Amino acid sequence: MTQASEGKGKGKGFSLPILQGILPIDRAGVGRDVIAGFTLAALSIPGTMGYTKIIGTPVITGLYTILIPMSLFAIFGSSRHLSVNADSATAAVVAAALAGMAVRGSDEWLALCSLIALMAGAFMFLARVMRLGFLADFLSRTVLTGFLTGVGVQVSLLEVSGLLGVHSTGNHPLTEILHDVRSLGETNPYAVAVSLAVLLIIVGGRKISQKIPGGLIAVLAAIAASWALNLGAHLETLGAVPSGLPTLGLPQLDWSWPLIWKLLPIALACFVVILAQSAATSRAYAARFDDRFDENVDMVGLGMANLGAGLSGTFIVNGSPTNTEMVASGGGRSQVSQLTTSAIVLLVLLFLTGPLAYLPAAVLSAIVFLVAVKMIDIQGMRRIYSEARAEFWVALLTAATVVVVGVEQGIVLAMVLSLLDHVRRGYRGNNTVIAADKRKKGWQMVPLNPAQQIAPGLLVYCFSHSLYYANCAQFSEEVLGLAKTRAPAPLDCLCVEAAAIGDVDFSAAAMLRSVCLLLREQGIRLVFANVSPALHAQFDRHGLTELLGANAIYGSVHAVIVDHEEKVAAAAATTAIDSGESGESDKSDDRART
Repeated sequence: MTQASEGKGKGKGFSLPILQGILPIDRAGVGRDVIAGFTLAALSIPGTMGYTKIIGTPVITGLYTILIPMSLFAIFGSSRHLSVNADSATAAVVAAALAGMAVRGSDEWLALCSLIALMAGAFMFLARVMRLGFLADFLSRTVLTGFLTGVGVQVSLLEVSGLLGVHSTGNHPLTEILHDVRSLGETNPYAVAVSLAVLLIIVGGRKISQKIPGGLIAVLAAIAASWALNLGAHLETLGAVPSGLPTLGLPQLDWSWPLIWKLLPIALACFVVILAQSAATSRAYAARFDDRFDENVDMVGLGMANLGAGLSGTFIVNGSPTNTEMVASGGGRSQVSQLTTSAIVLLVLLFLTGPLAYLPAAVLSAIVFLVAVKMIDIQGMRRIYSEARAEFWVALLTAATVVVVGVEQGIVLAMVLSLLDHVRRGYRGNNTVIAADKRKKGWQMVPLNPAQQIAPGLLVYCFSHSLYYANCAQFSEEVLGLAKTRAPAPLDCLCVEAAAIGDVDFSAAAMLRSVCLLLREQGIRLVFANVSPALHAQFDRHGLTELLGANAIYGSVHAVIVDHEEKVAAAAATTAIDSGESGESDKSDDRART
């Protein structure tokens, strides 16, 4: 099990497949968790309604994402902190990918959104069976920063039309912003006034205290003002919002394999986003509060949450960093907070949906706009630029792809760039030579050129990566180059320090056999030190152990040095004996001639 702090935290020793985010219950902290749940409800209810504008579903579906999915993750997940809810990143992925497949906001559109949630949940269950939680590690923080920044730019540009009260034309941000500029003369002053008021309330509330539910205050104030001033006659409002609980069942669609096949890339892209974002959030908060979590168990919780979303007629859900921080800031330390939020939403659905009909649409646009702007991580991009210039351009390319091409293409590019960045960093390692440090009477790492022998006639080469087809040419080139070293004595033994070599593939094994034979022709013995049992087994399987010869694999570099010095001393003694015997023979010959 992956643990942020193994053996520590309140969840130590608890391993049931359910309720890992709740048990054991901290009785002293239950009240604090419940209060944090009220805080999350106050902030997330208007937020989730705003996300429905991104994905294009009825506003009530935003509340549905809290009701069942959040509860299911609280029961089946392992993280005590992760809050699962509607998310702008996955909402944008779905909205962009479904464009053209159905009329935005129609029953068919909603059914497709629910089907994607079911498919993403199925991917989660499959990944759990295959124990693929480690896949989250292959999306680097650099490209995730770029990806989320691109999503923030895209969503914020798409919401400008809602802030101005002009008609929206589509889901492409650049086209939409050009349309908004051309339509400035049609701006609705009532919508602009409401948008500015909402922005002022939320931003001003944050400046005073992060605990002030600015979104909820803005929503309640806008509903009251709309009812009192009849704003519905001047700008667009939500209209009648159905009350009651969602109807459970499969999405009402003409199910067919061509449709499933068409939605497969969308669901897969959402799966990757959910896996990466949720795992990163769980890991960060588990480390902060010294708790444990299991990525594979969390995948079950996320799968159940999306299964609940698909069957309750709403859209895909994700681990939300924003909501998780809301709970943590409010003092919540377990999934009791999320269960409390779900209970509050249940009461809203049963008794309080009537007033929502008066809510101006501009309010939701303003809330979504602020959420999107917060996703634009300018500080993170600046830090990447100052610390790793090459990675900055990777992040910027990912962000630009999301904005110009699309979110789905952006997440695919993010995956590819993450893997390419990993390969670029790993396949050509920064290898060194281990040499004697006479000042400290120890060893030190030195560059390959000029190479230094650790003892006369012995050179130790430290390779910093596993050996495989992409870097075996580098290994061969550097080892054969080191074989030319002649100072302070002709080289007769070259040792490879193999502590970092975890694997040798077929191509690398063939290269090692070739290098061994080439060195042997030059009278140089090739040996290895710090070989792990797993690597030793691979040497045996590839025939390398037999080719290297007896006593060519050592437990440490020190053992190599001792053995080499003994061999040198023995050779010197043999040479001295042979030289003495030769001298005595010459003297005998001289006496015989005399």
